[in-house]
Amino acid sequence: MQILIIGAGRIGRSVAESLVDEANDITVVDTDSSRIEELQDRLDLRGIVGSATSPDVLRQAGAEDADMVVAVTASDEINMAVCLLASRLFNIPTRIARVRNSELRQYPRLMAEEGFQITSSIWPEEALTESILRLIEFPEALQIIDFAEGRAMLFSVRTVAGSPLVGRPAGDLAVHLPRVPARIIAVFRRNRRLDLTEDTVIESGDEVIALASGRDVRRVISELRHHEKSIRRIIVGGDASLALQLAHKLNGPDSRRNYEINILDTNRDLCKKLASEAPKNTLFVEGSIIDEEALESAGIDRCDLFVALSRHDETNIMGSLLAKKMGARRVIALTDSTTFSNLMQGSQIDITVSVTQATIGELLRHVRHGDVLAAYSLRRGVAEALEIVAHGNKKSSQVVGKRISELALPEGVSIAAIVREDSTSQEPEVFIATPNLTIESEDSVIVFVPNKRTIPQVEKLFAVDVGFF
Repeated sequence: MQILIIGAGRIGRSVAESLVDEANDITVVDTDSSRIEELQDRLDLRGIVGSATSPDVLRQAGAEDADMVVAVTASDEINMAVCLLASRLFNIPTRIARVRNSELRQYPRLMAEEGFQITSSIWPEEALTESILRLIEFPEALQIIDFAEGRAMLFSVRTVAGSPLVGRPAGDLAVHLPRVPARIIAVFRRNRRLDLTEDTVIESGDEVIALASGRDVRRVISELRHHEKSIRRIIVGGDASLALQLAHKLNGPDSRRNYEINILDTNRDLCKKLASEAPKNTLFVEGSIIDEEALESAGIDRCDLFVALSRHDETNIMGSLLAKKMGARRVIALTDSTTFSNLMQGSQIDITVSVTQATIGELLRHVRHGDVLAAYSLRRGVAEALEIVAHGNKKSSQVVGKRISELALPEGVSIAAIVREDSTSQEPEVFIATPNLTIESEDSVIVFVPNKRTIPQVEKLFAVDVGFF
């Protein structure tokens, strides 16, 4: 696939890194020559220096032959204009724009074919806040994503000694929770995936990825680590505007909980302006997340959760370490650096989150072949969870009409669950995967892929014989 990425900032770089290793032909356009040079030195891609709102620059970048344009500059206006040019002048079929201004959600016609002709909008800040919300709701998890409107959830946790399943075989999960629809999908030990069987013994410190019905997630997590005390007092710092978005989701009119939220930012004028828009129980404190006095003033010693959302990874790492030292019970640091994440997550810093990893699923859905309803990046982009619709029949499909045990799955790939429409209730039903479960036509199959290199094999497995159409 020929993909044109507009913008070599934090998200543009990460998108390029994620897609360049998958036999895609990538071209990146940015006005900053140093960014382009840095990318070309590291990755096998083509870089163009110039403004993407120029038709000549887009033509030079290969827009006439592109299958997809991904506009992820820091400017909403540029991203939208690029999509319009891509459609009107070059007829690029898939046009994705990063949009930060949430107000534009109220004007879908402006974004779609009648307006800027954007085929898909990604809202990084909203995706990030949604990701953090899940981590607040399930403080024991490293990552949690949902399928079928929350009816099934896939989650990752780091095991703790003394938990019921630690020191026991993975198969004992069904013994401990016999009537709970759940299964362990993968186990990583010291960043290396184990060959998982029912006899694999779970050890303390393992990263376990599991899937369960939405109502039973807490029970399954409690088998792997002790229940964490609920989060009530939260300090968010580094980006007041983004912190306010999170506060609105936490303490908005539909919230069932009453969080105490303090927002730290160095910009006094911005704090005053945003304070008038803040929801209940939300206070602004002027100061830096790497300033001890500011953290003390915000009540760091009574804090259940500290979240660092600065645009600078180093500031977030340092602020989180300082917050933990001063008494924060749990800390989350925003970083798009895989190196920082691997070094820090699970140490003094409990969890690292990434804007790119929170949003890249929308891009992956368009890049993946087949009828992919959803794609989620796991373990900082190393693994993926896909929701793929199984089309065809026994003759035209390699999966329809077969039991899961009969599928020729690539090494390490596993079927986690099946989502099937129920004609009686008109609501989808989730079936946790078992060896004898048969896949039917039009089932949505949740597939765990531990290594992205095997994704082409998964796509081929779900491909329908051309005669079917």
